[in-house]
Amino acid sequence: MRKTYNSQMKLGEILIKDVKINLESRDEIPKILMGLKHIYINKTLRDKIFRILEKAIPDAINPNTGRPGMYLWTILVLGVIRLNCNWDYDKLQEIANNHKIVRQMLGHGLLMNEYETDDGIFYPLTTIKDNVPLLTREILDEINIVVVEAGHEILGESDTDLKGRCDSFVVETDVHFPTDANLAWDAIRTAIRIVAMLCSFLGIQEWRQYSYHLSKIKGLYLRIQRLRRSTSKNQEKKDERNVYISNCYQEYIDLLEDYVRRIKVTIEIIRNMGLDVLTEIKIQEIEYYISHTERQIEQMRRRAIEGETIPHDEKIFSVFEEHTEWISKGKAGVPVELGLRVCVLEDQHGFILNHKVMEKQTDDKVALPIVEEAKEKFPNLTSCSFDKGFYTPENREKLGMILDGVILPKKGKLTGKNLEIERTDEFIEGRKQHSAIESAINALENHGLDRCPDHGLEGFKRYVSLGVLARNIQILGNIVQTKEQKSKHRREKIQRTWDEKGLLKAA
Repeated sequence: MRKTYNSQMKLGEILIKDVKINLESRDEIPKILMGLKHIYINKTLRDKIFRILEKAIPDAINPNTGRPGMYLWTILVLGVIRLNCNWDYDKLQEIANNHKIVRQMLGHGLLMNEYETDDGIFYPLTTIKDNVPLLTREILDEINIVVVEAGHEILGESDTDLKGRCDSFVVETDVHFPTDANLAWDAIRTAIRIVAMLCSFLGIQEWRQYSYHLSKIKGLYLRIQRLRRSTSKNQEKKDERNVYISNCYQEYIDLLEDYVRRIKVTIEIIRNMGLDVLTEIKIQEIEYYISHTERQIEQMRRRAIEGETIPHDEKIFSVFEEHTEWISKGKAGVPVELGLRVCVLEDQHGFILNHKVMEKQTDDKVALPIVEEAKEKFPNLTSCSFDKGFYTPENREKLGMILDGVILPKKGKLTGKNLEIERTDEFIEGRKQHSAIESAINALENHGLDRCPDHGLEGFKRYVSLGVLARNIQILGNIVQTKEQKSKHRREKIQRTWDEKGLLKAA
């Protein structure tokens, strides 16, 4: 049974509209809770988002039968809090089970007596881990549009022109720095562990000492990690050191090849026993890691023994997160980043209108698609600014057909028509405002989008979408909080005035 939220209230339960949030707090939690509260208490807005959330329930499943599952509203609250506060699942579980205001937003606030103020529902860690990823990136992107429109409505800017700013940054994947030796170690140790587990399940004794085999391989791997080229001016010492390094690599390669052969023999034995579907899936997983091992063996041989330089397009940078890219953006103190580029388009109010995960793409390849998608979602987007990395003559021409104002500076020396374009008042003003996108990128990185702990390319894209949504809900909450602060201070001022008048009259 999967429902959007609990429509049947318990005796003494606190309505979400009555949850008291500290208006004076500058922490991120009250702001995100204010945004969520605004969504919930506004019936039109809530109904729109709940209809989108219901898409998380598969069509083949009846939401009214079976065991009760976590409410979709609860999943949304936990997901955006996790990203906005940049927490892992352990921290999220602790907050979900012990933070009073968060629990009230989840629907667990009960007024029983001064000692008992909760219904005692506890969220296990695995339950949170299994449910939060149910929100797909398509669902999150749809909710994001509704949240941005709600923010514009509060600001009274629903019908005004939107001016965008576009830039890209790198969201790192959860990987270590790659070398051919440690990638080979990652692949072979994973293959050995899976085949040992499979053999144990099937009653085969071949890999019962797999821990010893792993320690044997790791010893040679760690020796390679400690190797350094000679810096001596004596050529004989250099040559001697190079020969020693080649011999160490050869010994490591020979051992890896031996274990690859042994694993392949075991796979043949298991296949001859007759396979069920689950066993075949495990064997395919083992073969996947074996293929990685063989590729790294070949690259180690070519580089360390034959002295060949491996072309960049032949390399991978993680066995477990294959989508990881080697990105060098020329930042001071950051020579390289391992992850994927993410392009974001922000409006003048700070809301992220659109974002795009860039797979083996540079900025100039996404300038047109990201604006077209944003224009489809928000037709009142009339202008957008970019930096020089997005420039091509074709981009400027095609963007000019979509937008009234295109602030896209040309690379290199300016002449003729380009010089005339970039000296207009509109262009100069747009360039001055463009740097504000760096503040939005910094906020996204500080609120979850610095490093993605989720696995796989789809998990990466879902994580980015959830980060963008969480940021927009926080901005929405900040607008609501500021508005309520002003209203509160105005009421306090009026009250003080009446109190002073009453004292004067009494005197």
